[in-house]
Amino acid sequence: MTPLNITEWQSLQRHYSDLKYASMREEFALDSGRFDRFTIRCSDLLLDYSKNRITKETIEKLIALANAVDMSGWIERMFSGEAINNTEGRAVLHTALRNRSNAPVMVNGKDVMPAVNAVLAQMKTFCNQVHNGDWLGFSGKKITDVVNVGIGGSDLGPAMICDAIEPYGIEGLSVHFVSNVDGTDLSTTLDKLNPETTLFVIASKTFTTQETLTNAESARSWFLKSASQQDVAKHFVAVSTNAEAVAAFGIDTDNMFEIWDWVGGRYSLWSAIGLPIALYAGMENFERLLDGAHEMDNHFRHQPLTENMPVIMGLLGVWYINFFGSQTQAIVPYDHSLARFPSHMQQLDMESNGKVTNRTGQRISYKTGPVIWGTPGTNGQHAYFQLIHQGTQLIPVDFVLPVNSHYPDVDHQSILLANGLAQSEALMKGKNAEEVRAELVKEGLEGEALEALLPHKVFPGNRPSNTLIFAKLTPEMLGKLVALYEHKVFVQGAIWNINSFDQWGVELGKQLAKAILPDLKEGADISTHDSSTTSLINLIKELRFN
Repeated sequence: MTPLNITEWQSLQRHYSDLKYASMREEFALDSGRFDRFTIRCSDLLLDYSKNRITKETIEKLIALANAVDMSGWIERMFSGEAINNTEGRAVLHTALRNRSNAPVMVNGKDVMPAVNAVLAQMKTFCNQVHNGDWLGFSGKKITDVVNVGIGGSDLGPAMICDAIEPYGIEGLSVHFVSNVDGTDLSTTLDKLNPETTLFVIASKTFTTQETLTNAESARSWFLKSASQQDVAKHFVAVSTNAEAVAAFGIDTDNMFEIWDWVGGRYSLWSAIGLPIALYAGMENFERLLDGAHEMDNHFRHQPLTENMPVIMGLLGVWYINFFGSQTQAIVPYDHSLARFPSHMQQLDMESNGKVTNRTGQRISYKTGPVIWGTPGTNGQHAYFQLIHQGTQLIPVDFVLPVNSHYPDVDHQSILLANGLAQSEALMKGKNAEEVRAELVKEGLEGEALEALLPHKVFPGNRPSNTLIFAKLTPEMLGKLVALYEHKVFVQGAIWNINSFDQWGVELGKQLAKAILPDLKEGADISTHDSSTTSLINLIKELRFN
């Protein structure tokens, strides 16, 4: 199935032709109820999507497209444990990890919830031991630092969450994340730590990931300069499924936390991959994170498509990517605690929907996933917002706005919020030539000088944005936000008829790196590569060994 042949897609194409020059500013002027019509709530989270290039008819046609691809059916198939990851023959059940109702979730005739709950209980016991001082380092000292060694989904999600919930961190315990195989990442982290009080969490589902195992082995070597091999068991734990490899490393398998093949890496922070979150902020706050995600899951599963936040956000993305020709999406959180939020969303979206083949392996001819990027506001306003406001590309923006800060003693929040709201309004309204002229005249400019400057100060406006607004960034709200974007990505994958849950594009580079690695050794004969790669290998060896 290609969406291009669906009647509802073709109807949207005609609608786009009629609407592409419509003005949002005029729509707001004509319709005082536009905000009420184009907002959705999921309890204490509000989505304002009124500043989009849409009408009531647009939403009706987008919903019709969702119905045409059986969106409700796809949602139910995911939640019920069907193997919708068809290229790997797996269910997709990150939602089961945060299934706070504990209702049975069946995979191959077996309820997965007892295993999920057992790991949560194991995490709780372990975290309590560390926090209470029952788990001590080899010299009898309390753990003060946790180092998570992982990469991709075993790093980005937990690191982002720990940054975001810093106000909830347990006093006396710091968390660090090492992912890059560049030795600088590990070395600069270890330089600040004491091996007697450091706990390493090695996060690798297979326990074979090259970058993670290289960093883990180097971390162990650093540790063994101060301790013995038998002490490794008190300072290293694993999140994995490979008990044999974990034991060979020196980790007691009683301290291995299980994950399952129906948990994709970029969706895994809800599992034992989230152990550093629970260690950093306590299991109670980790469970609050799960509670918020579960609330969004229920909203996604049960709300009508017209009132469904992930569905509407996903459809709006399709509207801009496939009809307006947009290629990127900016996510701009007006909260410094969410500095890594765009990076996590980048992996979530681009690794999920960066596909050129559909679910049946046929090459597709329409655009799929956008390039996701962003930084915290107001930093972005002084960097790339020039392009968003006056550039030639159409770049939809998601503004993420918490109303209240965790740090009211430094009362900058009103300025921060004013900037976020101003950017979304400016993107929508712009500033026309008449308004610029009046402004320049008021400033005392006239004649040729005015006419020369005027076109540079015109803002076209009509640039789309969503605003997500909530009272405060609590663990529950953070869980809700991450789950919202997970489901948005799923919605778009369903529209595009692609499998959002495999990532075969990651594999080729890994394979080639393994082939190149022996060629970089001194004196090694270089195996067959293209002339560029061969020349670069020779240059590297010259610079390293001569």
